[in-house]
Amino acid sequence: MEYVSTRGGAGAVDFEGALFSGYAPDGGLFMPQHIPSLDRDTLRRWGRLSYRELVKELCSLFITAELVPRSTLNDLIDRAFSRFRHKDVIHLSRLKDGLNVLELWHGVTYAFKDLSLSCTGQFLQYFLEKKQKHVTILVGTSGDTGSSAIESVRGQKNMDIFVLLPKGFCTQIQELQMTTVIEDNVHVFAAHGNSDEIDEPIKELFADVDFARKYNLMSLNSVNWSRIMVQIAHHFYAYFQCAPSLDITPLPVVEIVVPTGGGGNITAGCIAQKMGLPIRLVAVVNSNDIVHRTVQYGDFSLSESVKSTLASAMDIQEPYNMERILWLLSGSDSRLMKTLMERFSASKSLKLPEDLHKKLSETLRSCSASDEDIVGAMQRCWEENCYLLCPHSAVAAHYHYLQLDGVPRCCLAPASAAKFQDALLRAGLVPQLPPEITALMAMESRSTPLERGQDWAQVLRERIEATVQQQGIAGQGVTQT
Repeated sequence: MEYVSTRGGAGAVDFEGALFSGYAPDGGLFMPQHIPSLDRDTLRRWGRLSYRELVKELCSLFITAELVPRSTLNDLIDRAFSRFRHKDVIHLSRLKDGLNVLELWHGVTYAFKDLSLSCTGQFLQYFLEKKQKHVTILVGTSGDTGSSAIESVRGQKNMDIFVLLPKGFCTQIQELQMTTVIEDNVHVFAAHGNSDEIDEPIKELFADVDFARKYNLMSLNSVNWSRIMVQIAHHFYAYFQCAPSLDITPLPVVEIVVPTGGGGNITAGCIAQKMGLPIRLVAVVNSNDIVHRTVQYGDFSLSESVKSTLASAMDIQEPYNMERILWLLSGSDSRLMKTLMERFSASKSLKLPEDLHKKLSETLRSCSASDEDIVGAMQRCWEENCYLLCPHSAVAAHYHYLQLDGVPRCCLAPASAAKFQDALLRAGLVPQLPPEITALMAMESRSTPLERGQDWAQVLRERIEATVQQQGIAGQGVTQT
């Protein structure tokens, strides 16, 4: 199994090479050269597996046994899920009116990113210990990625993590989950800008090839293939939980509704679909609706500004994983991707070619929800079920409540409602805070401010240099083949 760049300008790498990369050297994103295809018998057999076992089966298709022996891979995944609160790791709540909510948030930070990042942290540790190497992890977060990434590597001697959060655009709890982790290898920056603005200095540092190589930069955002790979399992588990039967031919279709920001989860769904899973995918967004406009009209263009919404982790204008989806749908046409993405990068506006837009609209449905829609879905779900939805999950529930077709459907729930007190209060609901979250309020916190007018890339550059040189570890990178 080899991985290639969506833009075709970088050599193929194995899983280890993709794991230790952010963007590919040509600015593209790594994807498997070939997507495995599963037959009906395999799907029926997998239908009896737990979520944990599904992750193991799927990862074994994308990580060769020569690189990570299967027994070792199983151990790494078991270790990754050892801190999850639910015995099944994730849990499906079956509610009234056919609303199925797949709770992906039973990890340490109460967000779905704990699932993929806990595994990715184990994979990193495996290779770094094996080769006695060090990496510098650089992460931008719109809310939950930062805390999940921090928890996956905190205290590790062979990794330093630098996290940029958009000050005032995360909830207080999301921010505290990052700034209260006091570890020598954790460095948090509170930037006075939005989610898209904090991505710019990160891209700049990765684009500086000499710097990236010297300090062994890598990303744990969903540009990292490892995160997409683990998230494929969400769709398989959702399907098997919600399909009425696996004993009929053809297998029944289940609709998976995916709250979408950077697009990692919806990309994983497209890959699951290409592997043969009979799912219909719906990308649901908030008022930052570039994905919705792309699906409906082929209009992949920025709005004038990022809108601040109740579903703050989805307040994103540049969903970078759309490049992976478009590459898949174009038949792996790297030349076309390079042309389209360079055009978008230059003008922040792109009209998809007609045939590509047709394939996209056949693959995905989409829906946009306003803050009023989000509040309405949260209120209805509570009134009917005494069940609290986070605002991102409510975007998916809003779509479900609009449907009258009776199709089996599963809404992915990316975070616990406990992390979004302001949204709950806006909906007239009472937050229910677990003790781990309440305890954050009294803990020491630490972060470095990044003010407007500062050269954020230069501040980061200097901090990384100082940290790595202090430890005498510059240049001890992982060789990528």
